[in-house]
Parts: sequence; C-alpha cells; structure tokens
Amino acid sequence: MPYTYLDEIAIADVAFEARADTREGLFVEAGDALMNVMVENLGSIRPLVRRSFHAQAEDLERLLFEYLQQFIFFKDAEQLLLRVSEVVITQEAGVLGLTAEASGEKIDPKRHDLNADVKAVTLHRFRIQNEPDGWTATVVLDI
Repeated sequence: MPYTYLDEIAIADVAFEARADTREGLFVEAGDALMNVMVENLGSIRPLVRRSFHAQAEDLERLLFEYLQQFIFFKDAEQLLLRVSEVVITQEAGVLGLTAEASGEKIDPKRHDLNADVKAVTLHRFRIQNEPDGWTATVVLDI
C-alpha cells in the first residue's frame, strides 16, 4: 500500500503518510489516502463523471494542500467521490502549477461504505520530503 495511517500524530483527526517514486505519483497516492478516509473501498467508486483540478502555489507543499482541498470541495459542493488518474506539475516564473484529471461518482450510501467525513486539510505537521528512494508526504485531516 502506497500510504499508511499514522495513529500517533493526531487524536481527533486522521493523519497519513503517502509515498511514491515521483512528485506526481505522490499527489495521486495522497488523493487516494484522503478518499480512503471517507470511503472504505476505493474500488466502489465508479468512473461515471470527470473533473479536472487546477492549482497554483509558490511551493510543492502548498500545491499539495490546494490539490487535496479540491477533493473536499467536490465532495461538499457536488457530493462527488473522485479518484485522480493523472497529475501534471509544471513550473513557470517561480510558480508551480498543477493539472489533475479525476473521475468518480456521486455519493451513494447504499453502494459506498462511508467512513469519516473529511472537513479540511490542516497544516499541522504537513510536509513533503524528497528522499533518495522517492517522495513522502505527511498530512493531517480534520474530520
């Protein structure tokens, strides 16, 4: 599993650590980790609708933060559960840009075994590390 949940970081919230070989892969895995907090079985999310995410930030951590907030926005605004299949990160004039392609479906409590409702991504202990064996992100979610 490319992510693990961290019980010792937050008591009333949920924390996870995502890992991947690339920055883009890290974003995909972090999105799945966030979604898996809300839905027990990620495979139950059918790719019936498509959405694109776009974000800009001065640094990679803020870009990941903005990207993860998009999942919560679509869940709250359109009742959509989404999974990202592709992330592209660019840099222009010192600003990082992100485009992500996602697919999913509306929340259906009869089909989706729902877990916790994620309200927000927090900045508590939020970090990204580039290590010799790949990228790691630590994220705490407010539930």
